[in-house]
Amino acid sequence: MNNTDKRQQIDSVTYDVRNGVAWIGFNRPQSRNAMTWEMYDAVEKQCDQLAEDDAVYAVVLHGVGGEAFVAGTDISQFAGFTQPNDAIDYERRIDRVVGKLEAFPKPTLALIEGACVGGGAALALVCDFRYATPSLKFGVPIAKTLGNTLSINNVSRMIDMVGVARTKEALMMARLFSADEAHASGLINQLFDAESIYSEVAALAEAFAKRAPLTLQASKALIGRALEQRRLPADASDDWVTTCYMSRDFAAAVDKFVNKTPFEWSGH
Repeated sequence: MNNTDKRQQIDSVTYDVRNGVAWIGFNRPQSRNAMTWEMYDAVEKQCDQLAEDDAVYAVVLHGVGGEAFVAGTDISQFAGFTQPNDAIDYERRIDRVVGKLEAFPKPTLALIEGACVGGGAALALVCDFRYATPSLKFGVPIAKTLGNTLSINNVSRMIDMVGVARTKEALMMARLFSADEAHASGLINQLFDAESIYSEVAALAEAFAKRAPLTLQASKALIGRALEQRRLPADASDDWVTTCYMSRDFAAAVDKFVNKTPFEWSGH
């Protein structure tokens, strides 16, 4: 990071600016870059700051370590969820951070290696462009792992990007899509080898310096307005968010992750 840069940063989120492109790295490779609350907060703050920085004209999000973009939210953080508002506040928080990235006025590019699941999938979906290596595994396998649910906004975002049929496969069958499947569906703009993806994405991001800034901003804003008209209020999923997060199944799934205890789904 440039010594003159005054932005706050944390160890688990790296930050650098090269040739007018801001690089934001998710840096918990030992946990496949699973997101902590402070990592979500850091992304939100950087979006606010970079939106006002005239020296930055594009942003690349990437995972550190080569094995994952982001492998969801760190499950251990759910151990303290005991009240309905814990669940609703969490989903609102994710909606706020993801929405801030979605509305960011400059081009955003997701550079994806390996796992891109759960919260990572939500972040990648709202980037303007997604580039991946053949190791990509994309999805939201919560029907296998936690037994919770996405918010209505994140369900809508997935439908907008991959369609109803693939959204049902992702959420109900817990399917993880391969790089080839994601590319064929239009989810991934282009595939690159692991050895070249950083230089290829850097060139694509730097090329935005030669595009008309107002056209870029207008195009992104107008696409965002069109999508917004198709979305329901944020509280339209509160009933199912509460039901899933307050269930015995969810508590048992979290306990399995934290304490390695066995369980079977009960539907309660």
